[in-house]
Amino acid sequence: MEFADLIKTPKLDGVFLHDPQPQQHANPATVGTLCITGHHLLLSARQENSQELWLLHKDIDCVEKKPSMSQNVVVGGIITLKCKDLRIISLEIKYAKEFLNVSSSLEALSAIQNAELLYPFFYRPMYSILEDGYTMFRPELEFAKLISGVGMGGVSSPNVANITICMPSTSSTSSVCAGAVSIPHPLQNGFALDAASALVGGSGCGAAAPACEWRVTNINKDFSVCATYGATLIVPKAITDEQIVLSASFRDGGRFPVLSYRHDNGATLMRSSQPLSIQGIKRCRADEAILNLVLGRSKKGFIVDTWGKGKSNTETDLHYSQWKKVNRSIGNVSSPASILDSFAKLIDACNDTGCSTDKWLSRLEGSGWLSLVLNSLNASCVVAQCLDQEGSPVLVHGAKGLDSTLIVTSLVQIILNPDCRTVRGLQALIEREWIQAGHPFASRHRYSCYTPHQTRNKTSGATFVLFLDCIYQLFTQFPCSFEFSTQLLILLFEHSYFSQYGTFLCDSERERHELNVHTRTTSLWSYLNRPDVLQTLLNPLYEPNANVIWPSVAPISLELWSELYLRWVIDQRSVATVMSQIQELVTREKELRTQALKLRKQALELGQEVSALMYNADTA
Repeated sequence: MEFADLIKTPKLDGVFLHDPQPQQHANPATVGTLCITGHHLLLSARQENSQELWLLHKDIDCVEKKPSMSQNVVVGGIITLKCKDLRIISLEIKYAKEFLNVSSSLEALSAIQNAELLYPFFYRPMYSILEDGYTMFRPELEFAKLISGVGMGGVSSPNVANITICMPSTSSTSSVCAGAVSIPHPLQNGFALDAASALVGGSGCGAAAPACEWRVTNINKDFSVCATYGATLIVPKAITDEQIVLSASFRDGGRFPVLSYRHDNGATLMRSSQPLSIQGIKRCRADEAILNLVLGRSKKGFIVDTWGKGKSNTETDLHYSQWKKVNRSIGNVSSPASILDSFAKLIDACNDTGCSTDKWLSRLEGSGWLSLVLNSLNASCVVAQCLDQEGSPVLVHGAKGLDSTLIVTSLVQIILNPDCRTVRGLQALIEREWIQAGHPFASRHRYSCYTPHQTRNKTSGATFVLFLDCIYQLFTQFPCSFEFSTQLLILLFEHSYFSQYGTFLCDSERERHELNVHTRTTSLWSYLNRPDVLQTLLNPLYEPNANVIWPSVAPISLELWSELYLRWVIDQRSVATVMSQIQELVTREKELRTQALKLRKQALELGQEVSALMYNADTA
């Protein structure tokens, strides 16, 4: 297929662009030249201070056509583009043929599903790549930091050249370390890892080293054990690869229990899918062995089901006697489609600017979105308490383990681990818990909130949006504990749906491997970590906080994320002005502190000179 075959009218003059936010511009409409390329829709008036439109076709969620009629004949019309970044844009075209051509072209171009035809495979950055985002958070390195307790993603550690981790042997049956392999470690945040706190040191796994309780396995290197997991995984050292295969056959989609996080008190967080419901198969000894090994010295562990009471399969009490079952459902039916339905109702309410206060509040409650946010935070706090206060291991699952499970395991780490509240720490978390863990971004974000319910696929969802909203709630309650501002969350929201970068492409690591995404596209992290870009994403109020942050889960504590959901409805320039003022105050305060230190130093030096003169005068 050639893009030219889909573009019937590549260029058109005299097109009116109706502004979705007229209060921000003196001119609510702009007339200009419309251009359609293989990946973008462009409109420019070629005049100073006029609006310009530069829209990726992938951003278009829904195309609505409203023809203008004259004597029952189409004489043009208005094309309304409802976008995944929540904008609503209207294009007014005067002639019937061009109106139909443009609308059909946009419908076809925005519906392309072949990943290799998407913009990331054609985009070439105009800047030099300082860091390759695809190698920045390699599983081996992140797992090593995860187990050793070293900050993941970006916490400062003493400089060393290498990190030593326990690598898998060539034998698939070996359950012991075949040897320690030294992996060069690219500097992260100006520091490398502390070799003394790495997984293993020297030439083998000493019995006294607690990190040797775990090992890296490549059993899934060809993605045959689990199609949605990555090629490199971390499992208990004493578990053989044969047991892993058996456990995978017991779990939905082959998603056997893997390590997600290790708390500083030694308690571990694991995630998986729920057990399969197969006639005649009621237990799996290999799966039981994995969880029993994770227990260690703990007398009990917790299995947290995020799917819904009575809606999922769970481990039997008889065979998992030391594991207590806890149900913390995210919603009544924790499915991707239902979460997207709730998100669509929320955005529909946000766009209805003419409704009364009572109706608005009723529609907000009726959407159920804030209830999903509340339930997500509540479930995460329960898991965090089990790890931090009980010191007990936790296994989180729900259905296939691709949605609500990942929300909970990710939020737990943000609550407990201060590194995940940094820019790089959040990037590393998203890599581990979402991208490498197999969240199907392509399927979930194929459609968004504006596509009619009956048109959307059942695999469409808004799980990642819900996760970002939960981070926003944590940010509002602890505004000084996050290194990044909410602008980073908004950028992640946008790039997860449409982007020139390949980070969120495809449904799994397997698909990205087949398309060579890592070599054919640019990583979003490479862009965000550029010093000039990073500076715009930092929180001026940030003060590193090494403590656990326990959020309030009372309904009154939740806020509507107006900065995202209402940004095309309500003028957000005042928010930007306030943030700019805060940045100026913080910068000025730093300057004054520096000046005060210099003055103190000068005063001290002058005092010493006076003392010396007085001493010389007395002795003369």
